Amino acid sequence: MLDARGYPRCEQEVFKQMVGDGMEKLVERALPEHARLQDLILTCVEEYRAHYDTLWNAQTRPYEGIVTMLAELKARGVRLGVISNKSHRFTVPMTEHFFGTGVFDHILGQRNEVPRKPAPDGAHEMAAFLGLKTAEMAYVGDSGIDMQFAKSSGMRAVGVRWGFRGEAELIECGADVLISSPAELFNLG
Repeated sequence: MLDARGYPRCEQEVFKQMVGDGMEKLVERALPEHARLQDLILTCVEEYRAHYDTLWNAQTRPYEGIVTMLAELKARGVRLGVISNKSHRFTVPMTEHFFGTGVFDHILGQRNEVPRKPAPDGAHEMAAFLGLKTAEMAYVGDSGIDMQFAKSSGMRAVGVRWGFRGEAELIECGADVLISSPAELFNLG
């Protein structure tokens, strides 16, 4: 989308700081400041979505140890869900593609009628679906938005050190605990 308009690409490390608040915010942040006009942002979001529709699995892979960890949690009877700021129309097929259809009890991507993380609405929806209170749930994530979401929702905030944001951000945004590998989830109790 940036290339097609002759705009410079962002360095990967800078790009990592732009993701997490949904596609619209990502596109807005990626555009040069002079191009951040609402009509252009909306047009670019549609172009980005069209590209993403065909490329979402080209370089995306689960982090090492995630598939094994999820299988073990499922075998232990842990109820599993996904809550993402990624559009629901991408979240469901991506999750099912990489992890299968029987792993997660419920998958919630971003939808217009539900405020995006860190607003607690998605957590309350997930808790109701699972028949739990948010205080009985943990949210595992790799960004400050994830930690803020867990805290605003009353969930335990578990920050992962292997993600795309740094440990300092996770701590600053309220992580209750930090883990360095997926297997450490088994020891949290």
